[in-house]
Amino acid sequence: MNLKTEANLLKISIFSTIVLAIIGIIFGLLASSSTIIFDSIYGLIDAVMTTLALIVAKLIINSTSKDFVNSRLEKHFTMGFWHLEPIVLGVNGILLISAATYAFINAIDSFLLGGREILFGYAIIITLISIVIELSLGFYIKKANKTINSEFLTLDSISWLISASMSFGYLIAFGFGYFAMNTNLQWITPYIDPTILIIVTILVIPMPLKTVKKALADILLVTPSELKSHVDKVAQNIVNKYGFNSFRAYVARVGRGRQIELYFIVPKSWPPKRLEEWDLLRDEIEKELGKEDPDLWLTIVFTTDFEWAE
Repeated sequence: MNLKTEANLLKISIFSTIVLAIIGIIFGLLASSSTIIFDSIYGLIDAVMTTLALIVAKLIINSTSKDFVNSRLEKHFTMGFWHLEPIVLGVNGILLISAATYAFINAIDSFLLGGREILFGYAIIITLISIVIELSLGFYIKKANKTINSEFLTLDSISWLISASMSFGYLIAFGFGYFAMNTNLQWITPYIDPTILIIVTILVIPMPLKTVKKALADILLVTPSELKSHVDKVAQNIVNKYGFNSFRAYVARVGRGRQIELYFIVPKSWPPKRLEEWDLLRDEIEKELGKEDPDLWLTIVFTTDFEWAE
């Protein structure tokens, strides 16, 4: 089995998240730590979103294959599944931000109420286990994604590194609390956990913002300037080469998909052409725009009526 594919990396991430979350809940109960329990429940939520991301990734890949044309899903999703990718990415990013924000508010509330006494030994053990697993998966997925270039894997690696940074904060808190027990600093121990958690959440809340912003732009069909410039350049070259009057280009990025509609205004004085000739011209334009890209949705129209292009 190839471990460096998008689907398999997401499967590893899901399995690891569920196992770590279950272990975390057990140790959280033993340590009487609400922070560890919350962190584990958040991990389960993340596993659900990663599972959804895996399903969407499979649907997108299958929808670009020849077998999809005759499948049952094709009858209901004739436009493909690209639109699901930014939705999942956006929801996942918002959940990460919301969870960190909730942890921040909860930490402040705990601090104001006098903190919380926990069993630091159990807390340190689960925190060390978490750091090793989270850092290993975060950097491994990030490295593997350099060749895959998947938005899902980018967010997933960020999620693991966010979790590792939070766990590292917990380790500092629990370690200090462990050594401060039965000393003249023991009065500080109930405040250690909420204080470190406040610092960590302030650092991690902004991390998924870039992904959420990009997902929102895709959902709203905001035209990417670089892609629009490239399409305009290719279309203008075709206009100059073949003598069309002008063109209209409509461009959007939806997840990994690129949706392009091109309308070329043909002079009314032109003699009729065979359909095969127009198809050859479409092939030429498609080649310039990325014929081998399975995530390209391209529509090319030739018309003498400007209204069809507006």
